[in-house]
Amino acid sequence: MLEMHNVTKAYRTDLLETHALREFSLEVKKGEFVAVTGPSGSGKTTFLNVAGLLETFDSGTYRLDGQDVSKLDDDARSQVRNRKIGFIFQSFNLIPDLNVFDNVDVPLRYRRMPTSERRERINAALDLVGLGSRNKHLPSQLSGGQQQRVAIARALAGDPALLLADEPTGNLDSLMARQVMDLMEQINGMGATIVMVTHDPELARRAHRNVQVIDGQITDFKPYEPHAATVTPLHSAAANATYG
Repeated sequence: MLEMHNVTKAYRTDLLETHALREFSLEVKKGEFVAVTGPSGSGKTTFLNVAGLLETFDSGTYRLDGQDVSKLDDDARSQVRNRKIGFIFQSFNLIPDLNVFDNVDVPLRYRRMPTSERRERINAALDLVGLGSRNKHLPSQLSGGQQQRVAIARALAGDPALLLADEPTGNLDSLMARQVMDLMEQINGMGATIVMVTHDPELARRAHRNVQVIDGQITDFKPYEPHAATVTPLHSAAANATYG
């Protein structure tokens, strides 16, 4: 699903060059749930930005879902990002003036999908995260945990090949954090591939595999051990949803 080999990324100013990734190599298999850990400034966020095609890199290769995305131009990266990658952010990144339904709809509109298909995908995603009855609520009318579940629904509605989560429970209390992790495990069990950056060792232990990054390099990892999973298309999985 994700194959990075010897990826290097440096930030440069007139006086300073900072290497955020140094010959960074990582493979994530389809259906895997990987937690990326490491101290602040270790390169985790840069890795996530490169993996999500939000930033380019200086050297190395990156294949996403079998496609070499190393040398795509801005427009091509945007198209791949919109169709193949779902993002879950610590700060939710919901648009405050849009209701839940319309927040989930935003990335789908860029695909120029028919209205009926968008509606089906949005309702299925919201049902899956247990918020189908709140689709007309504004973000300010929801708890933090509910807002994060909207953000997860927004990521899922596009049926992405890869979900990237950046400290997805960082702004939640412990109970809400566990509920969000339960939901992410459920989604992974349906076949989604998830890469999650986290500082929380308890959350990291719930992933299939932990990868530690220090000074822009992977320093420790466990080999991938396949987990049995029932693979269900995410945009049609609401009928089997049990999360409330």
